[in-house]
Amino acid sequence: MEHTNEDNPSIHRVQQGDTKIILIGTAHVSRDSAQLVTDTIEAETPDTVCVELCSTRLSAIRDTDRWRNMDIIKIIKEKKSLMLFMNLLLASFQKKIADKFDIRPGQEMINAVEAAEKIDADVVPADRDIQITLSRVWRGMGMWAKIKLLTSMVFSFGSANDIQEADIEKMKQEDILQTLLADVKRFHPIIEQVLIDERDQYLAQRIGSAEGNCIVAVVGAAHVPGIKKYLASGNARSLSFLNQVPPPGSLGKILKWLIPGLILVLFAVGFAMEGKDAGTDMIWIWLAANGIFAGLGAVLALAHPYTIISAVLAAPLTSLNPMIAAGWVSGMVEALARKPKVRDLEAIPKDIVSFKGFWRNNVTRILLVVIFTNLGSSIGTMTAVPLMLKLLG
Repeated sequence: MEHTNEDNPSIHRVQQGDTKIILIGTAHVSRDSAQLVTDTIEAETPDTVCVELCSTRLSAIRDTDRWRNMDIIKIIKEKKSLMLFMNLLLASFQKKIADKFDIRPGQEMINAVEAAEKIDADVVPADRDIQITLSRVWRGMGMWAKIKLLTSMVFSFGSANDIQEADIEKMKQEDILQTLLADVKRFHPIIEQVLIDERDQYLAQRIGSAEGNCIVAVVGAAHVPGIKKYLASGNARSLSFLNQVPPPGSLGKILKWLIPGLILVLFAVGFAMEGKDAGTDMIWIWLAANGIFAGLGAVLALAHPYTIISAVLAAPLTSLNPMIAAGWVSGMVEALARKPKVRDLEAIPKDIVSFKGFWRNNVTRILLVVIFTNLGSSIGTMTAVPLMLKLLG
């Protein structure tokens, strides 16, 4: 049984057996939403407060010095640079809006945690880990969709400056991730599926299994209809399924080995059919295209000279090795050449609000080096292959 508070349409009440669940639909950068959360928890004195945060983000709220513990080299080795970069773009978008209207990012979640602790209520991080969510989006997309996704995130980074206070209430109708990816979600249904529907199921499972007779759940308003639906039906997928990161698609696995194999075949055919000169020319084209474009990528990231050299030297070799990428090599060199200091780690929240800050901070610059070098190497491969094929004509 469910009804909406007549005094405030942002509050929804659901009765499940002996358990009363109060859903508060919020805008993530709204002063009114933040105050509503505090007032509701104080009035209801729930046993448990569920928040739309994963355990990592809940820890981040409680530990404002979390950036000190970041190990950028470990992130590169674990191939998480792109996911971290996307996460920082998301954090930047939210922080720019929050700074513009003088409110801390996620203030309603902060208020929920503080209000819960005052009344000794349990705090449950009810959302799925952001890295799993982004990974599920990424793995479900083709190459062109991935390019549009990154482009949309980068351009949305600047669009936060154009948002007016009147738009904040409209944002109650969308998840913050939806707002950031507004352009690309029209072209790919997986955005809606993973960012909203799957998380609706996840949140419903976590809220529905929380302990206590009275539960307050603080979630983005866009999730409220889905949460109510899955609480009522009990048809949500299991948490183990929703936490799975799909393996790379079979096509991606094939291409990862097929492309280097075809390049080596081209070299062999060039030497066998066209002679030594053609084969040698192919090798020089390959070296030049991969090295130059990967080096340009490092230059665009304002990398250290040693890093640029490493990108130029590594790209022609790593493009033939499916197990390693040029950006990982150049990222490691950049991390060693300009080792991030504690002040770089501490400055991340401030630096990510501007394009200049991303390039100025030694940590975020390393991420740019990895991404731009890999992109340059890919462009180099696409440039080299047609030129090599011409030599066979």
